[in-house]
Amino acid sequence: MSKPFSLQGQLPLIAIIRGVLPQDVIRIAEILVEEGFTMIEVPLNSPDALDSISRLVKHYGDKYYIGAGTVTTPEQAKAVIETGANLVVTPNMNEEVIKMSVAAGCATFPGVVTPTEAFNALAAGATGLKLFPVSALGLDGFKALKSVAPQGTLFFPVGGINPTIESMKPYTDIGAQGFGLGSALYKPSMSDEQVRQNARDYVKFFNACIE
Repeated sequence: MSKPFSLQGQLPLIAIIRGVLPQDVIRIAEILVEEGFTMIEVPLNSPDALDSISRLVKHYGDKYYIGAGTVTTPEQAKAVIETGANLVVTPNMNEEVIKMSVAAGCATFPGVVTPTEAFNALAAGATGLKLFPVSALGLDGFKALKSVAPQGTLFFPVGGINPTIESMKPYTDIGAQGFGLGSALYKPSMSDEQVRQNARDYVKFFNACIE
C-alpha cells in the first residue's frame, strides 16, 4: 500500500494491541476488522512483536494498514519495514525513523507534544501526528498547536481515550481526525467478547462525534 495515505475509506482509529501473542494476533485482528477497524499496530514491546506483525501482513496483505508501534530507533524501523508492514507509529520524534518509514511507503505517525516536534516531524514527511501523551498537551495545548499547524495536518490523540463521546468529542471538536486506542480497547487479559464490545463502542461513539 505505497500509494499516498488517505483517510478516505479508513476508520481513523488505530488499534494498539499491546501485549498480544503471535498465536492470538490473527484472532484478535479478525474481531477488530469485523467491527470496522482498518488500522492495527502491534507495539514492539509486545512478546515476539515482529512475528505477530509478519503474521498480520501475511494474512491481510496490503488490504489494511498493519504495522508496529513503539518504534524508537532506525534499527527497529528497518526490522518492521522488512516484515512488509505499511504502518509505523512512534512514541517520539526521530527524524531518521520517519524518513525511513515514509521512504518505504509506510503511513507514519510519530509521537509529538511540542510545536517544534510537530513541525520537525512534518518536515521529515510524517503522514500525521500522534499527540502523545495527549494528557500532557491537554485540550488548550492541542488547540494552540492546531492553530499554527499547516492546513490538512492529521492529528491523532493517544493516551487515555475511552470509548465514550465525553472522552472523544472534545478532541474531534478541535479538529482531531482520529485516535490511537490502547488498553481501553485491548488488553491480553480481556475476553474476545470484551474486545469486540470495546471495538464496537469505539466505532459507534467515534462516528457519533463526527456526524
